[in-house]
Formats: sequence, C-alpha cells, structure tokens
Amino acid sequence: MQFPESWLRTLVNPPIATDELAHRLTMAGLEVEETEPAAPAFTGVVVAHIVEIAPHPDADKLRVCQVDDGSGERLQIVCGAPNAAAGLKVPLARVGAELPGGMKIGVAKMRGVQSSGMLCSARELGLSQDHAGLLELPADMVPGQSIREALDLDDTLFTLKLTPNRADCLSILGVAREVAALTGAPLSVPTAAAVPVTLDERLPVKIEAPDLCGRFGGRVIRGVNARAATPEWMKTRLERAGQRSLSALVDISNYVMLELGRPSHVFDLDKIGGDIAVRWAREGETLELLNGQTVTLNPKVGVVVAGEQVESLAGIMGGEATSVTLDTQNIYLEAAFWWPQAIAGRARRFKFSSEASHRFERGVDYASIPEHLEFITRLIVDICGGQVGPIDDQIVNLPQRPQVRMRLARCHRVLGVPVTREQVATIFGSLGLDYSVEGDDFIVNPPSFRFDLEIEEDLIEEVARIYGFESIPDVPPMARAKMFSQPEVRRGAHALRRLTAAQDYQEVVNYSFVEADWERDFAGNDNPVRLVNPIASHLSVMRSSLIGGLVANIRHNANRKQSRVRLFELGRVFFRDASAEDGPLQVAGVRQPMKLAGAAWGPAVEEQWGVPTRHVDFFDVKMDVESLFGARGRRLRFEAAAHPALHPGRGARVMLDGKQVGWIGELHPRWAQQADLAHAPVVFELDVDALSEGELPQVRELSRQPVVVRDLALWVDEDVTVQSMLDTVAAAVKADAQLAVVQDARVFDVWRDKAQGSEPVAEKSLAFRFWLQDTEVTLDEARVADCLARIKEALVAAHGARQRG
Repeated sequence: MQFPESWLRTLVNPPIATDELAHRLTMAGLEVEETEPAAPAFTGVVVAHIVEIAPHPDADKLRVCQVDDGSGERLQIVCGAPNAAAGLKVPLARVGAELPGGMKIGVAKMRGVQSSGMLCSARELGLSQDHAGLLELPADMVPGQSIREALDLDDTLFTLKLTPNRADCLSILGVAREVAALTGAPLSVPTAAAVPVTLDERLPVKIEAPDLCGRFGGRVIRGVNARAATPEWMKTRLERAGQRSLSALVDISNYVMLELGRPSHVFDLDKIGGDIAVRWAREGETLELLNGQTVTLNPKVGVVVAGEQVESLAGIMGGEATSVTLDTQNIYLEAAFWWPQAIAGRARRFKFSSEASHRFERGVDYASIPEHLEFITRLIVDICGGQVGPIDDQIVNLPQRPQVRMRLARCHRVLGVPVTREQVATIFGSLGLDYSVEGDDFIVNPPSFRFDLEIEEDLIEEVARIYGFESIPDVPPMARAKMFSQPEVRRGAHALRRLTAAQDYQEVVNYSFVEADWERDFAGNDNPVRLVNPIASHLSVMRSSLIGGLVANIRHNANRKQSRVRLFELGRVFFRDASAEDGPLQVAGVRQPMKLAGAAWGPAVEEQWGVPTRHVDFFDVKMDVESLFGARGRRLRFEAAAHPALHPGRGARVMLDGKQVGWIGELHPRWAQQADLAHAPVVFELDVDALSEGELPQVRELSRQPVVVRDLALWVDEDVTVQSMLDTVAAAVKADAQLAVVQDARVFDVWRDKAQGSEPVAEKSLAFRFWLQDTEVTLDEARVADCLARIKEALVAAHGARQRG
C-alpha cells in the first residue's frame, strides 16, 4: 500500500520526523518497505507568470516570452512549448538552477535571441512522463514562490508491506489509528455533515444470499455533473497513492476507499433496468467487466443483478453495462459488507485482482456503512452537485464478534515482561478497543474494523506491538545445557542434500501445488488432494509425486538453451489415506511422506576433449541411486515394472530387503514429447525414510595375500537377469564354507548372437569376473578351480546355465 506522508498527517500529526515515523510503524508490524520523495531533487525552480509572448524572429516553432518570476524584473525566455500563452502560471528554472539528471540552467542564445532560464514541462521536473507542453499551475499561485513549496514536492511516499490479517490498515485512517496509538498524538477521523435529503426515491434492493452479503446500503442521487473537474488536492493525493485520475465520480469513490478503507460502487441509474438483487451467479451467466474482460460465471461467485441482467461481480468489480461516463446525470451509490469467505480467491479465478476484492476478502468494517455513504455523498454533491435521496440500509447477516479474554498472567508469560494492568488498559484504550476488567483479566469486544482479533494471543500481540518490541529485554534463556546424542546411522535431510549434490545434482524447490494433469500423467492419480482456495487456477491440487515438477524444470531450462540439466528435490508429497490421523506433520485423511527425487537430462558428463559425448542413460542414474544408499546400495534390487511416468520397457521398481523404496527409469516418450524434449530424461524418486537409515562400517581383517582374478562366461536364456545370477552366487558363497574366499563378483560383458531372420534371440552370454583372496595363505590353482566349479554348478542348477566354449 502506497500513500503520501502529508495525507497521513492530516489525520494524525505526531511531532516526529519521517524516518522515526517509518521506524515506529515497522516495529509495530506495519513494515515500511520503502520511502521515497514525491519528486526528484532539483533546485532553483519557481512559479512564473507569462506576461507577454511574441513569435521568434528566426524560428517558426519558437516564441519569446516575457516572464514575471517575482523578482521585480521581467525575464526574457525563449520557449518552444505549444501551450505557452500569455497569462499562464508555469514552472521556471532560473539561471543557476539544477534539474533532475544534473542539467544546469544558464543564459543561452537560441537562434540569436537571449534566453535567461527555462520554462519546464512535468517530465523535465521528474513529476510525470507528460512532455506535450508546459506544466500549467493553478492561477492563484504567487510568482517567485518555490515550486517545491507550492506543489508540496518535499512530501514523502510511504510503501507499506502489510500482513494479510491487518485489513484495517489498508486505508489512511487505519494507519493513522496505529500512529495515534504508537505516539499518543490526537486522531482526527474524517467526517462530513449529512447532505439534506431532497428526493423521496429509493431503488428496491433484495438480498437473496445472506451468506454473500450481510449488509447493503445505497442511495439515489440525481442531477450530478459528471464532467466536473476533480479538485487538484484530491488528484494529487490519488496520484501519490498510485491511482490514476479518471473522472470526478470515479475519483471520489477511489479517494474514499483509500482514506477510509470503504470500497464503494457508483452505478449509472439510467442504465439499471429493474430492481436490484444480490445473489449467487447462475451457471453460464456472463458479464463484461470495467476492465474490458468478459467472464463466464458459476454459482460460486456473487453478483449484483438488475432485473435478470448481471451488473457487477459482488465485492470485486463493476460491469461495463452500468458504468458511469461523462454523460451520466443520475447515479446509484452503493456500499456493502461482503463476507470475506464469499470473496476470497474469486478474482484470481478470473486471472485478475482489484483494490475492492483485496480489501473485502480480508474484511471491511461493517458498522460504518451509513456514515461512509454520507461522506461520499457530501464529496459528490460538493464537486458534482445533485439532489439526494434517503439511504436505504439493509442488515441481514452481520458477523458475531465474541468477546476475547486476555489473562494478564498469560500475557506476562508470553512476553516475558511484567506489563502492568494500567499499561495494558492504556494500550487497549489507545487502540480504540472496548474492554472491561475482571480481576486481572481483560475482556475485549473486538471492533467491527478489526477482523484479526479472535483469540487471547491476538490481544497479547497488540500489547507487544504498542508496548514496543524494542522495549522487551533481550534475556538469554536460563536452562541446563544438555547434549543430545545423534544416531550415527541416521542421516538427516541436510546430509541427504549434500550427498545428492555431490553426485552433480542441483537442488530445486518447487510448489507443493501442481496441475491436476500432472497428477494424472506422472502419478496415475485420479483422486488427488484438491485445494479449496488455490493460489492460481492451474495449481489446484497437492502433488503425490515430485517427478512432474522436475520435468517442468528441465523443460524451462531446455527452452533457454541449457544442454545439460541435473536436478533434485527433497520435499513432501500428499496422498489420500483414511488411516492418517491429525498430528504435528499431517492432516487427518492425508499422508505426507518425504521423498527425494532427481532427474538427469543431456550429456552424461560435461563436454570435454577426453570423453566422447553421450546422453545420460538408465545405468548412470542407477549408479547415483546406489551411491545415495551407501553401503546398502549393494543390497538394492531393480525390478522391471510399469509406472505412469516411466518408459514401459525402461523403468524399474527399487527394492531394498524385499521392500519397495522408490522408482527409477527413463521418462515416458509421451511425456517427453509433450514437454518438447528432444530426448527423455532419466528420473528417480525414493523414500526418504529408507534413505535416512544407514549402516555402521564393519571392521574386517586386511589380507596380506595376493588377489586372484578369474573370469567365467555362461550361456543362459534371454529372460534370465544378471541380478538373479549374482544373487545365486551370493547365496552359494554364504552357504558353502569353501567359497568364503570369493570377495566379489561382477558382470563385465554381455554377448548375443545376431538374430536369424524373424527369429528372436533365445540366449545370451554373460561374462562374470570373480575376485578370490584368503586371509591366511596364498590360493593355489586347484583351490581356485574348485571354487569356480562350485559357482558354476550353482548357476547351472538355478538357471540352466552352460559354459561358453
């Protein structure tokens, strides 16, 4: 929220400087994100009066002006502005002045005519981008007066970064209440004398949805002059608050919204075709909004209708059909209380936001509607004229604000300082809170403009804010220091991140909210956990897999000409599970396990002269996964299985000790094509619980005897897996004491004969290498041959293998 300091000081003017005011607001929870001057620095610019004007003798587009700058002597200035005319009051940069950007003004000759200064446009002074002509000043300004003083250009613009709970501070009045409470300065609440009612006319209104609209106020005003000029003071305040001046009626509505926090709407009465009704929209209804967007409505959106014609989105934006124009003569002024739950998120569904919806979805004062209508009416009548009808105020369903009790002892325990009962009473009084005292308990009736006061901690926060966070002493905790043991075999999230980063992956953090299509495509989940109020229309469900986000990251990088991408993410996923109960890290009915997922795309290694370029494949990533499991990586089993995100023939289920702990494989060609990827990335997703459990190193004796290496090549059926044969070898070594000298076994070659015609290959040759070593004696050839024979017998018996000749 942006506003000028001068506007704030019309309501409350504490005797403190700008910097101190910004600091106090920030320390009270209203963070001042930025302060900047209303105009850039410049010097030597004053109000000037063009007395005479004549054509330049040698230039058609230049004119020679005689200017009164208040010094008593006329200055001759050559000017090319098309609007320069005798009688105008304009800014004059005197000789010696310095303008924004460092430009210095001196005496110059322009086509042979001396010019002693420069008449300025708004852009030359840094006030706006308008450079079509000179900046025309009000006629009552005095020549010679500093332009900074005349236009109050030394004003400061405050930008507040408000938390969503402080909707009451989305107005100058709300901020002024805070400043008054913080400084003790008197607060001047804007008021206006009631306008005499001269019309006996009401527009019938029917509230059909009390859960949408709790209070609706409006009045008829006839005979307004919509072409009336917005006063300069109002224009200036609006512009410095970031609003563009449009027309008097619109400007008045925006001004009151900014000053009092009251969004309102002005209808062209002559365009309303019937009685007004407030209801939920019907399926398929459409509305053209003031921003030119045509939206299709549904029953979850509130509307204001006239007859059967939808005229505006309730609490969000008006419709084009009944908008006021410069030809409008009769209006209907409306201000209402819309329930925050009925407005929240509705504007985002249509991919826009509005100042009104931003306020209504956080909560707007429901008790001051008649007073604010009177205030708006007074401004309209004073500026645009008109005859006024009575206020029609309908109350159907207002919030019930239960009393909130704050125990003084509880306040002391939370804040750690003994705030006295008198201090608390003073703080509540300065905030305008109606309270009573029962012993040491304060019972507060929350005001209608404070939707954030609901529980005891809210009141304690108010005490802390006004008492001053800086006044709370910084006392270190007094407790016995106790060292907690850290299990050596347990690896935390940071350790897993370090291990994955060491495998040449970069960490990303994606939203837990994803597209519903991702859940169907990458997780096969047709019933994901849906969000009631998504932050964006396409991020509507909670993820049950991390793979979709990583694929989107790769696509983003590929579109920006990145040729090699290796990413990982550690985060929660969300499944429906009726057995899940409420807890610190979960919600009833939703299971939220931690997962670690990674994706590799592009060359297996960075481009270099010593290694030929090849794309990363399944086995590269499989090795990374085994490395993440450490010593337990040798116990992993990769079983071919189908997964919605993976290639049908290039995906595997990751098993550890007979339990599934994740998935690995190449992305399905359909999804790779959908993501416009030239080749498919290889992805994996693992359970963090399984990764977190490690093993302590096992100490064993180092042998002094030499290692014997032997190879064994065997023919087996094509459907026999290498892992099953290695498992057979491991089982044989474990069962036969004579094979205890076998230290390791690995496959190093696979051979297949060429297929004959249409006949598929029936067999393959697997070549294994064995490392044998004894701790006591050197192995002789007979013992080595015996070990290989026993291994071969086990493989023949289990897999029908035969030795390759």
